[in-house]
This record gives sequence, structure tokens and C-alpha cells, in this order.
Amino acid sequence: MRALLAMPQGLQHHLFDPTQLERLARLAEIDTGRTLPDLNAASDAELAAAEVLVTGWGSPLLDAAALVRLPRLRGIVHTAGTVRFVVSDAVWARGDITVTSATEANAVPVAEFTLAHLLLAGKRSLAREARYRTDHTVHGGTAADPGIGNYGGVVGLIGASRIGVLVAEHLQRFDLDVLITDPYASTEQVAALGATKVEAEELYSRSDVVSLHAPDVPSTRGMVSRDLLALMRDGTTFLNTARPALVELDALRDELVSGRLSAVLDVHDDLADDDPIWDLPNVSLTPHIAGSQGNELRRMGEHALEEVRRLAAGEPARFPVDPARLDISA
Repeated sequence: MRALLAMPQGLQHHLFDPTQLERLARLAEIDTGRTLPDLNAASDAELAAAEVLVTGWGSPLLDAAALVRLPRLRGIVHTAGTVRFVVSDAVWARGDITVTSATEANAVPVAEFTLAHLLLAGKRSLAREARYRTDHTVHGGTAADPGIGNYGGVVGLIGASRIGVLVAEHLQRFDLDVLITDPYASTEQVAALGATKVEAEELYSRSDVVSLHAPDVPSTRGMVSRDLLALMRDGTTFLNTARPALVELDALRDELVSGRLSAVLDVHDDLADDDPIWDLPNVSLTPHIAGSQGNELRRMGEHALEEVRRLAAGEPARFPVDPARLDISA
């Protein structure tokens, strides 16, 4: 089975360690030292023989013109999450190409990051740390507040996505009540996660911390509205490890500047330099680090290796992308 690394030069060394690259070379006829950032640079003969493309961040779009030069292509193994910037409608129209994604692998560190911040939010750590840095005093009255802590607290998850499901599974180990709102998840599916399905208004009003895990698709943009944020109780926390477009930024800014809410924002990397959110003590701002970083990329590479093995063996893909769900998934 002939395969090509259709990705920016050097990316393969971040996704695969030397041992993994050796395994890839045993699974397919592939030059692991060479990548194709631009398919136009490849010869017609090379593309005509290719059966599998291993893609990643920054890979070229596989449009109709590219597919004409890839008549034997039967698999696209994407080592990152969304395939929207690599797979065009022409790929789905051809109907004989299996497309896989490493979204499941990338969900793991996002869920871990979320879990850590959910537990810290239960302690109201951001607001309390800011106060402690200011007056250098341990406040016994605040520590005794029954609304603080992770025993019997309420966590609200917006979306039973891959990440949302992983977070819910992690939370089963703790003495917390978990609420989930998702129009595409049944009451039974949510209950199997140890959670309760509720409407959005109930989730926002009851939760001590609300965590966003919905995809960035047209139907979800601006879903975290001013009215919903207003339902959150004073002192509670909002987490966003999804995408900025899902949140009404002006509404969130107003709540945070007022000090009524705290927030953990890992994806608001489009803030203006003079946005007051940068300097708020009740906000944790991180530069999109919840997803796979450093050695965590090797997990995504491992998932890709398994998909290549399955294609070579004629087995079904483990994590195929379903084009029928593209309008409700990342």
C-alpha cells in the first residue's frame, strides 16, 4: 500500500517519534523523511500510485483537481481534529475514500485540562487567589462558605461531544452532580454518563461551573448568550475550551468586568490588545493549550498508525469521519 505524508515539512517528527515512524514505514510503502506541503509539487506518477494520504495541520486541501491526480486514493488519515480544511466536498462526492480523524486522541488532553479547572473552580480559586494576593489574609469566613467546594457541587456541561463525554466520565469519580444540555443526546445516553439531561436555562441557573464543549458550526455560533450568562449565579465560573465564536463576547466581558462571574478561557486568542479581559484577576487566559501539546501529539500519531494498519489490512477504520454529521460536529 503506497502512502504519502501530505503535510508541512517536519510536522511528521512532532507527530511520530522515531519508533513510530519505523512502524509507519513497515505498514506502508512510504518515505517518512519527505512530506508534500503542496501536492502540485508531486509528479503525476507519484500521485497516481498513492492509495493513502497522511495529513495534519496545514495540509493542502484535497479538491476536485487534486483528486483527478489521485485515482487510486482510498484513505485519508488525518492526524489532527477537524478535517474541514483538508477534505473538500469532492472527496465525499467520490464516495470511495475513507476519511479518519484523530479527534478522539485530541479530546483526551482537553478533557484532562477541563477536569483540572472544573475542580479548581469548585474551590473558587481564581477569585480567592486574587483576593489573597491583594490583602495577604486567609479569610476564614470565605473558607466556611457552603457554596465553595467539590462535595455536592453542580457542574454543567454544554454538549455531549467527544470531549464532553470524556469530561462526564472523569467526573463520575467525584461527589458532584453533572448536568448536560445537548439536543442530539438522549436522556438515556446522558444518564449512562452518570449525568442528568436538562435544558440550557436550567443548566446555567443551577451550575456552580459551566463548561462549553460544543462544535463550532453555524448553528452554535453565539449560543452562549447574554440571557443565558445572566442566569449564572454570582461567583460561579464559565469555562471555554471550545471556540470563541460560540460565545457572545460583549456579554461575557460585561459579566467578567463586573466581577460577578469568573472564567477560564483557553480559546479567546482573538482579544484586542486593549481588551480589559486581559487584566482581570477573575479570569484565567491561556493560549489554546488544552488540546494536544508536545508529547501529547504522539498520541494522535498513534491513532493514525492504527488507521493506516487497518487500511493496509482491509479492516474498517476505527474512527471514520461521517459526512452526514459534519453540520453538528467539528
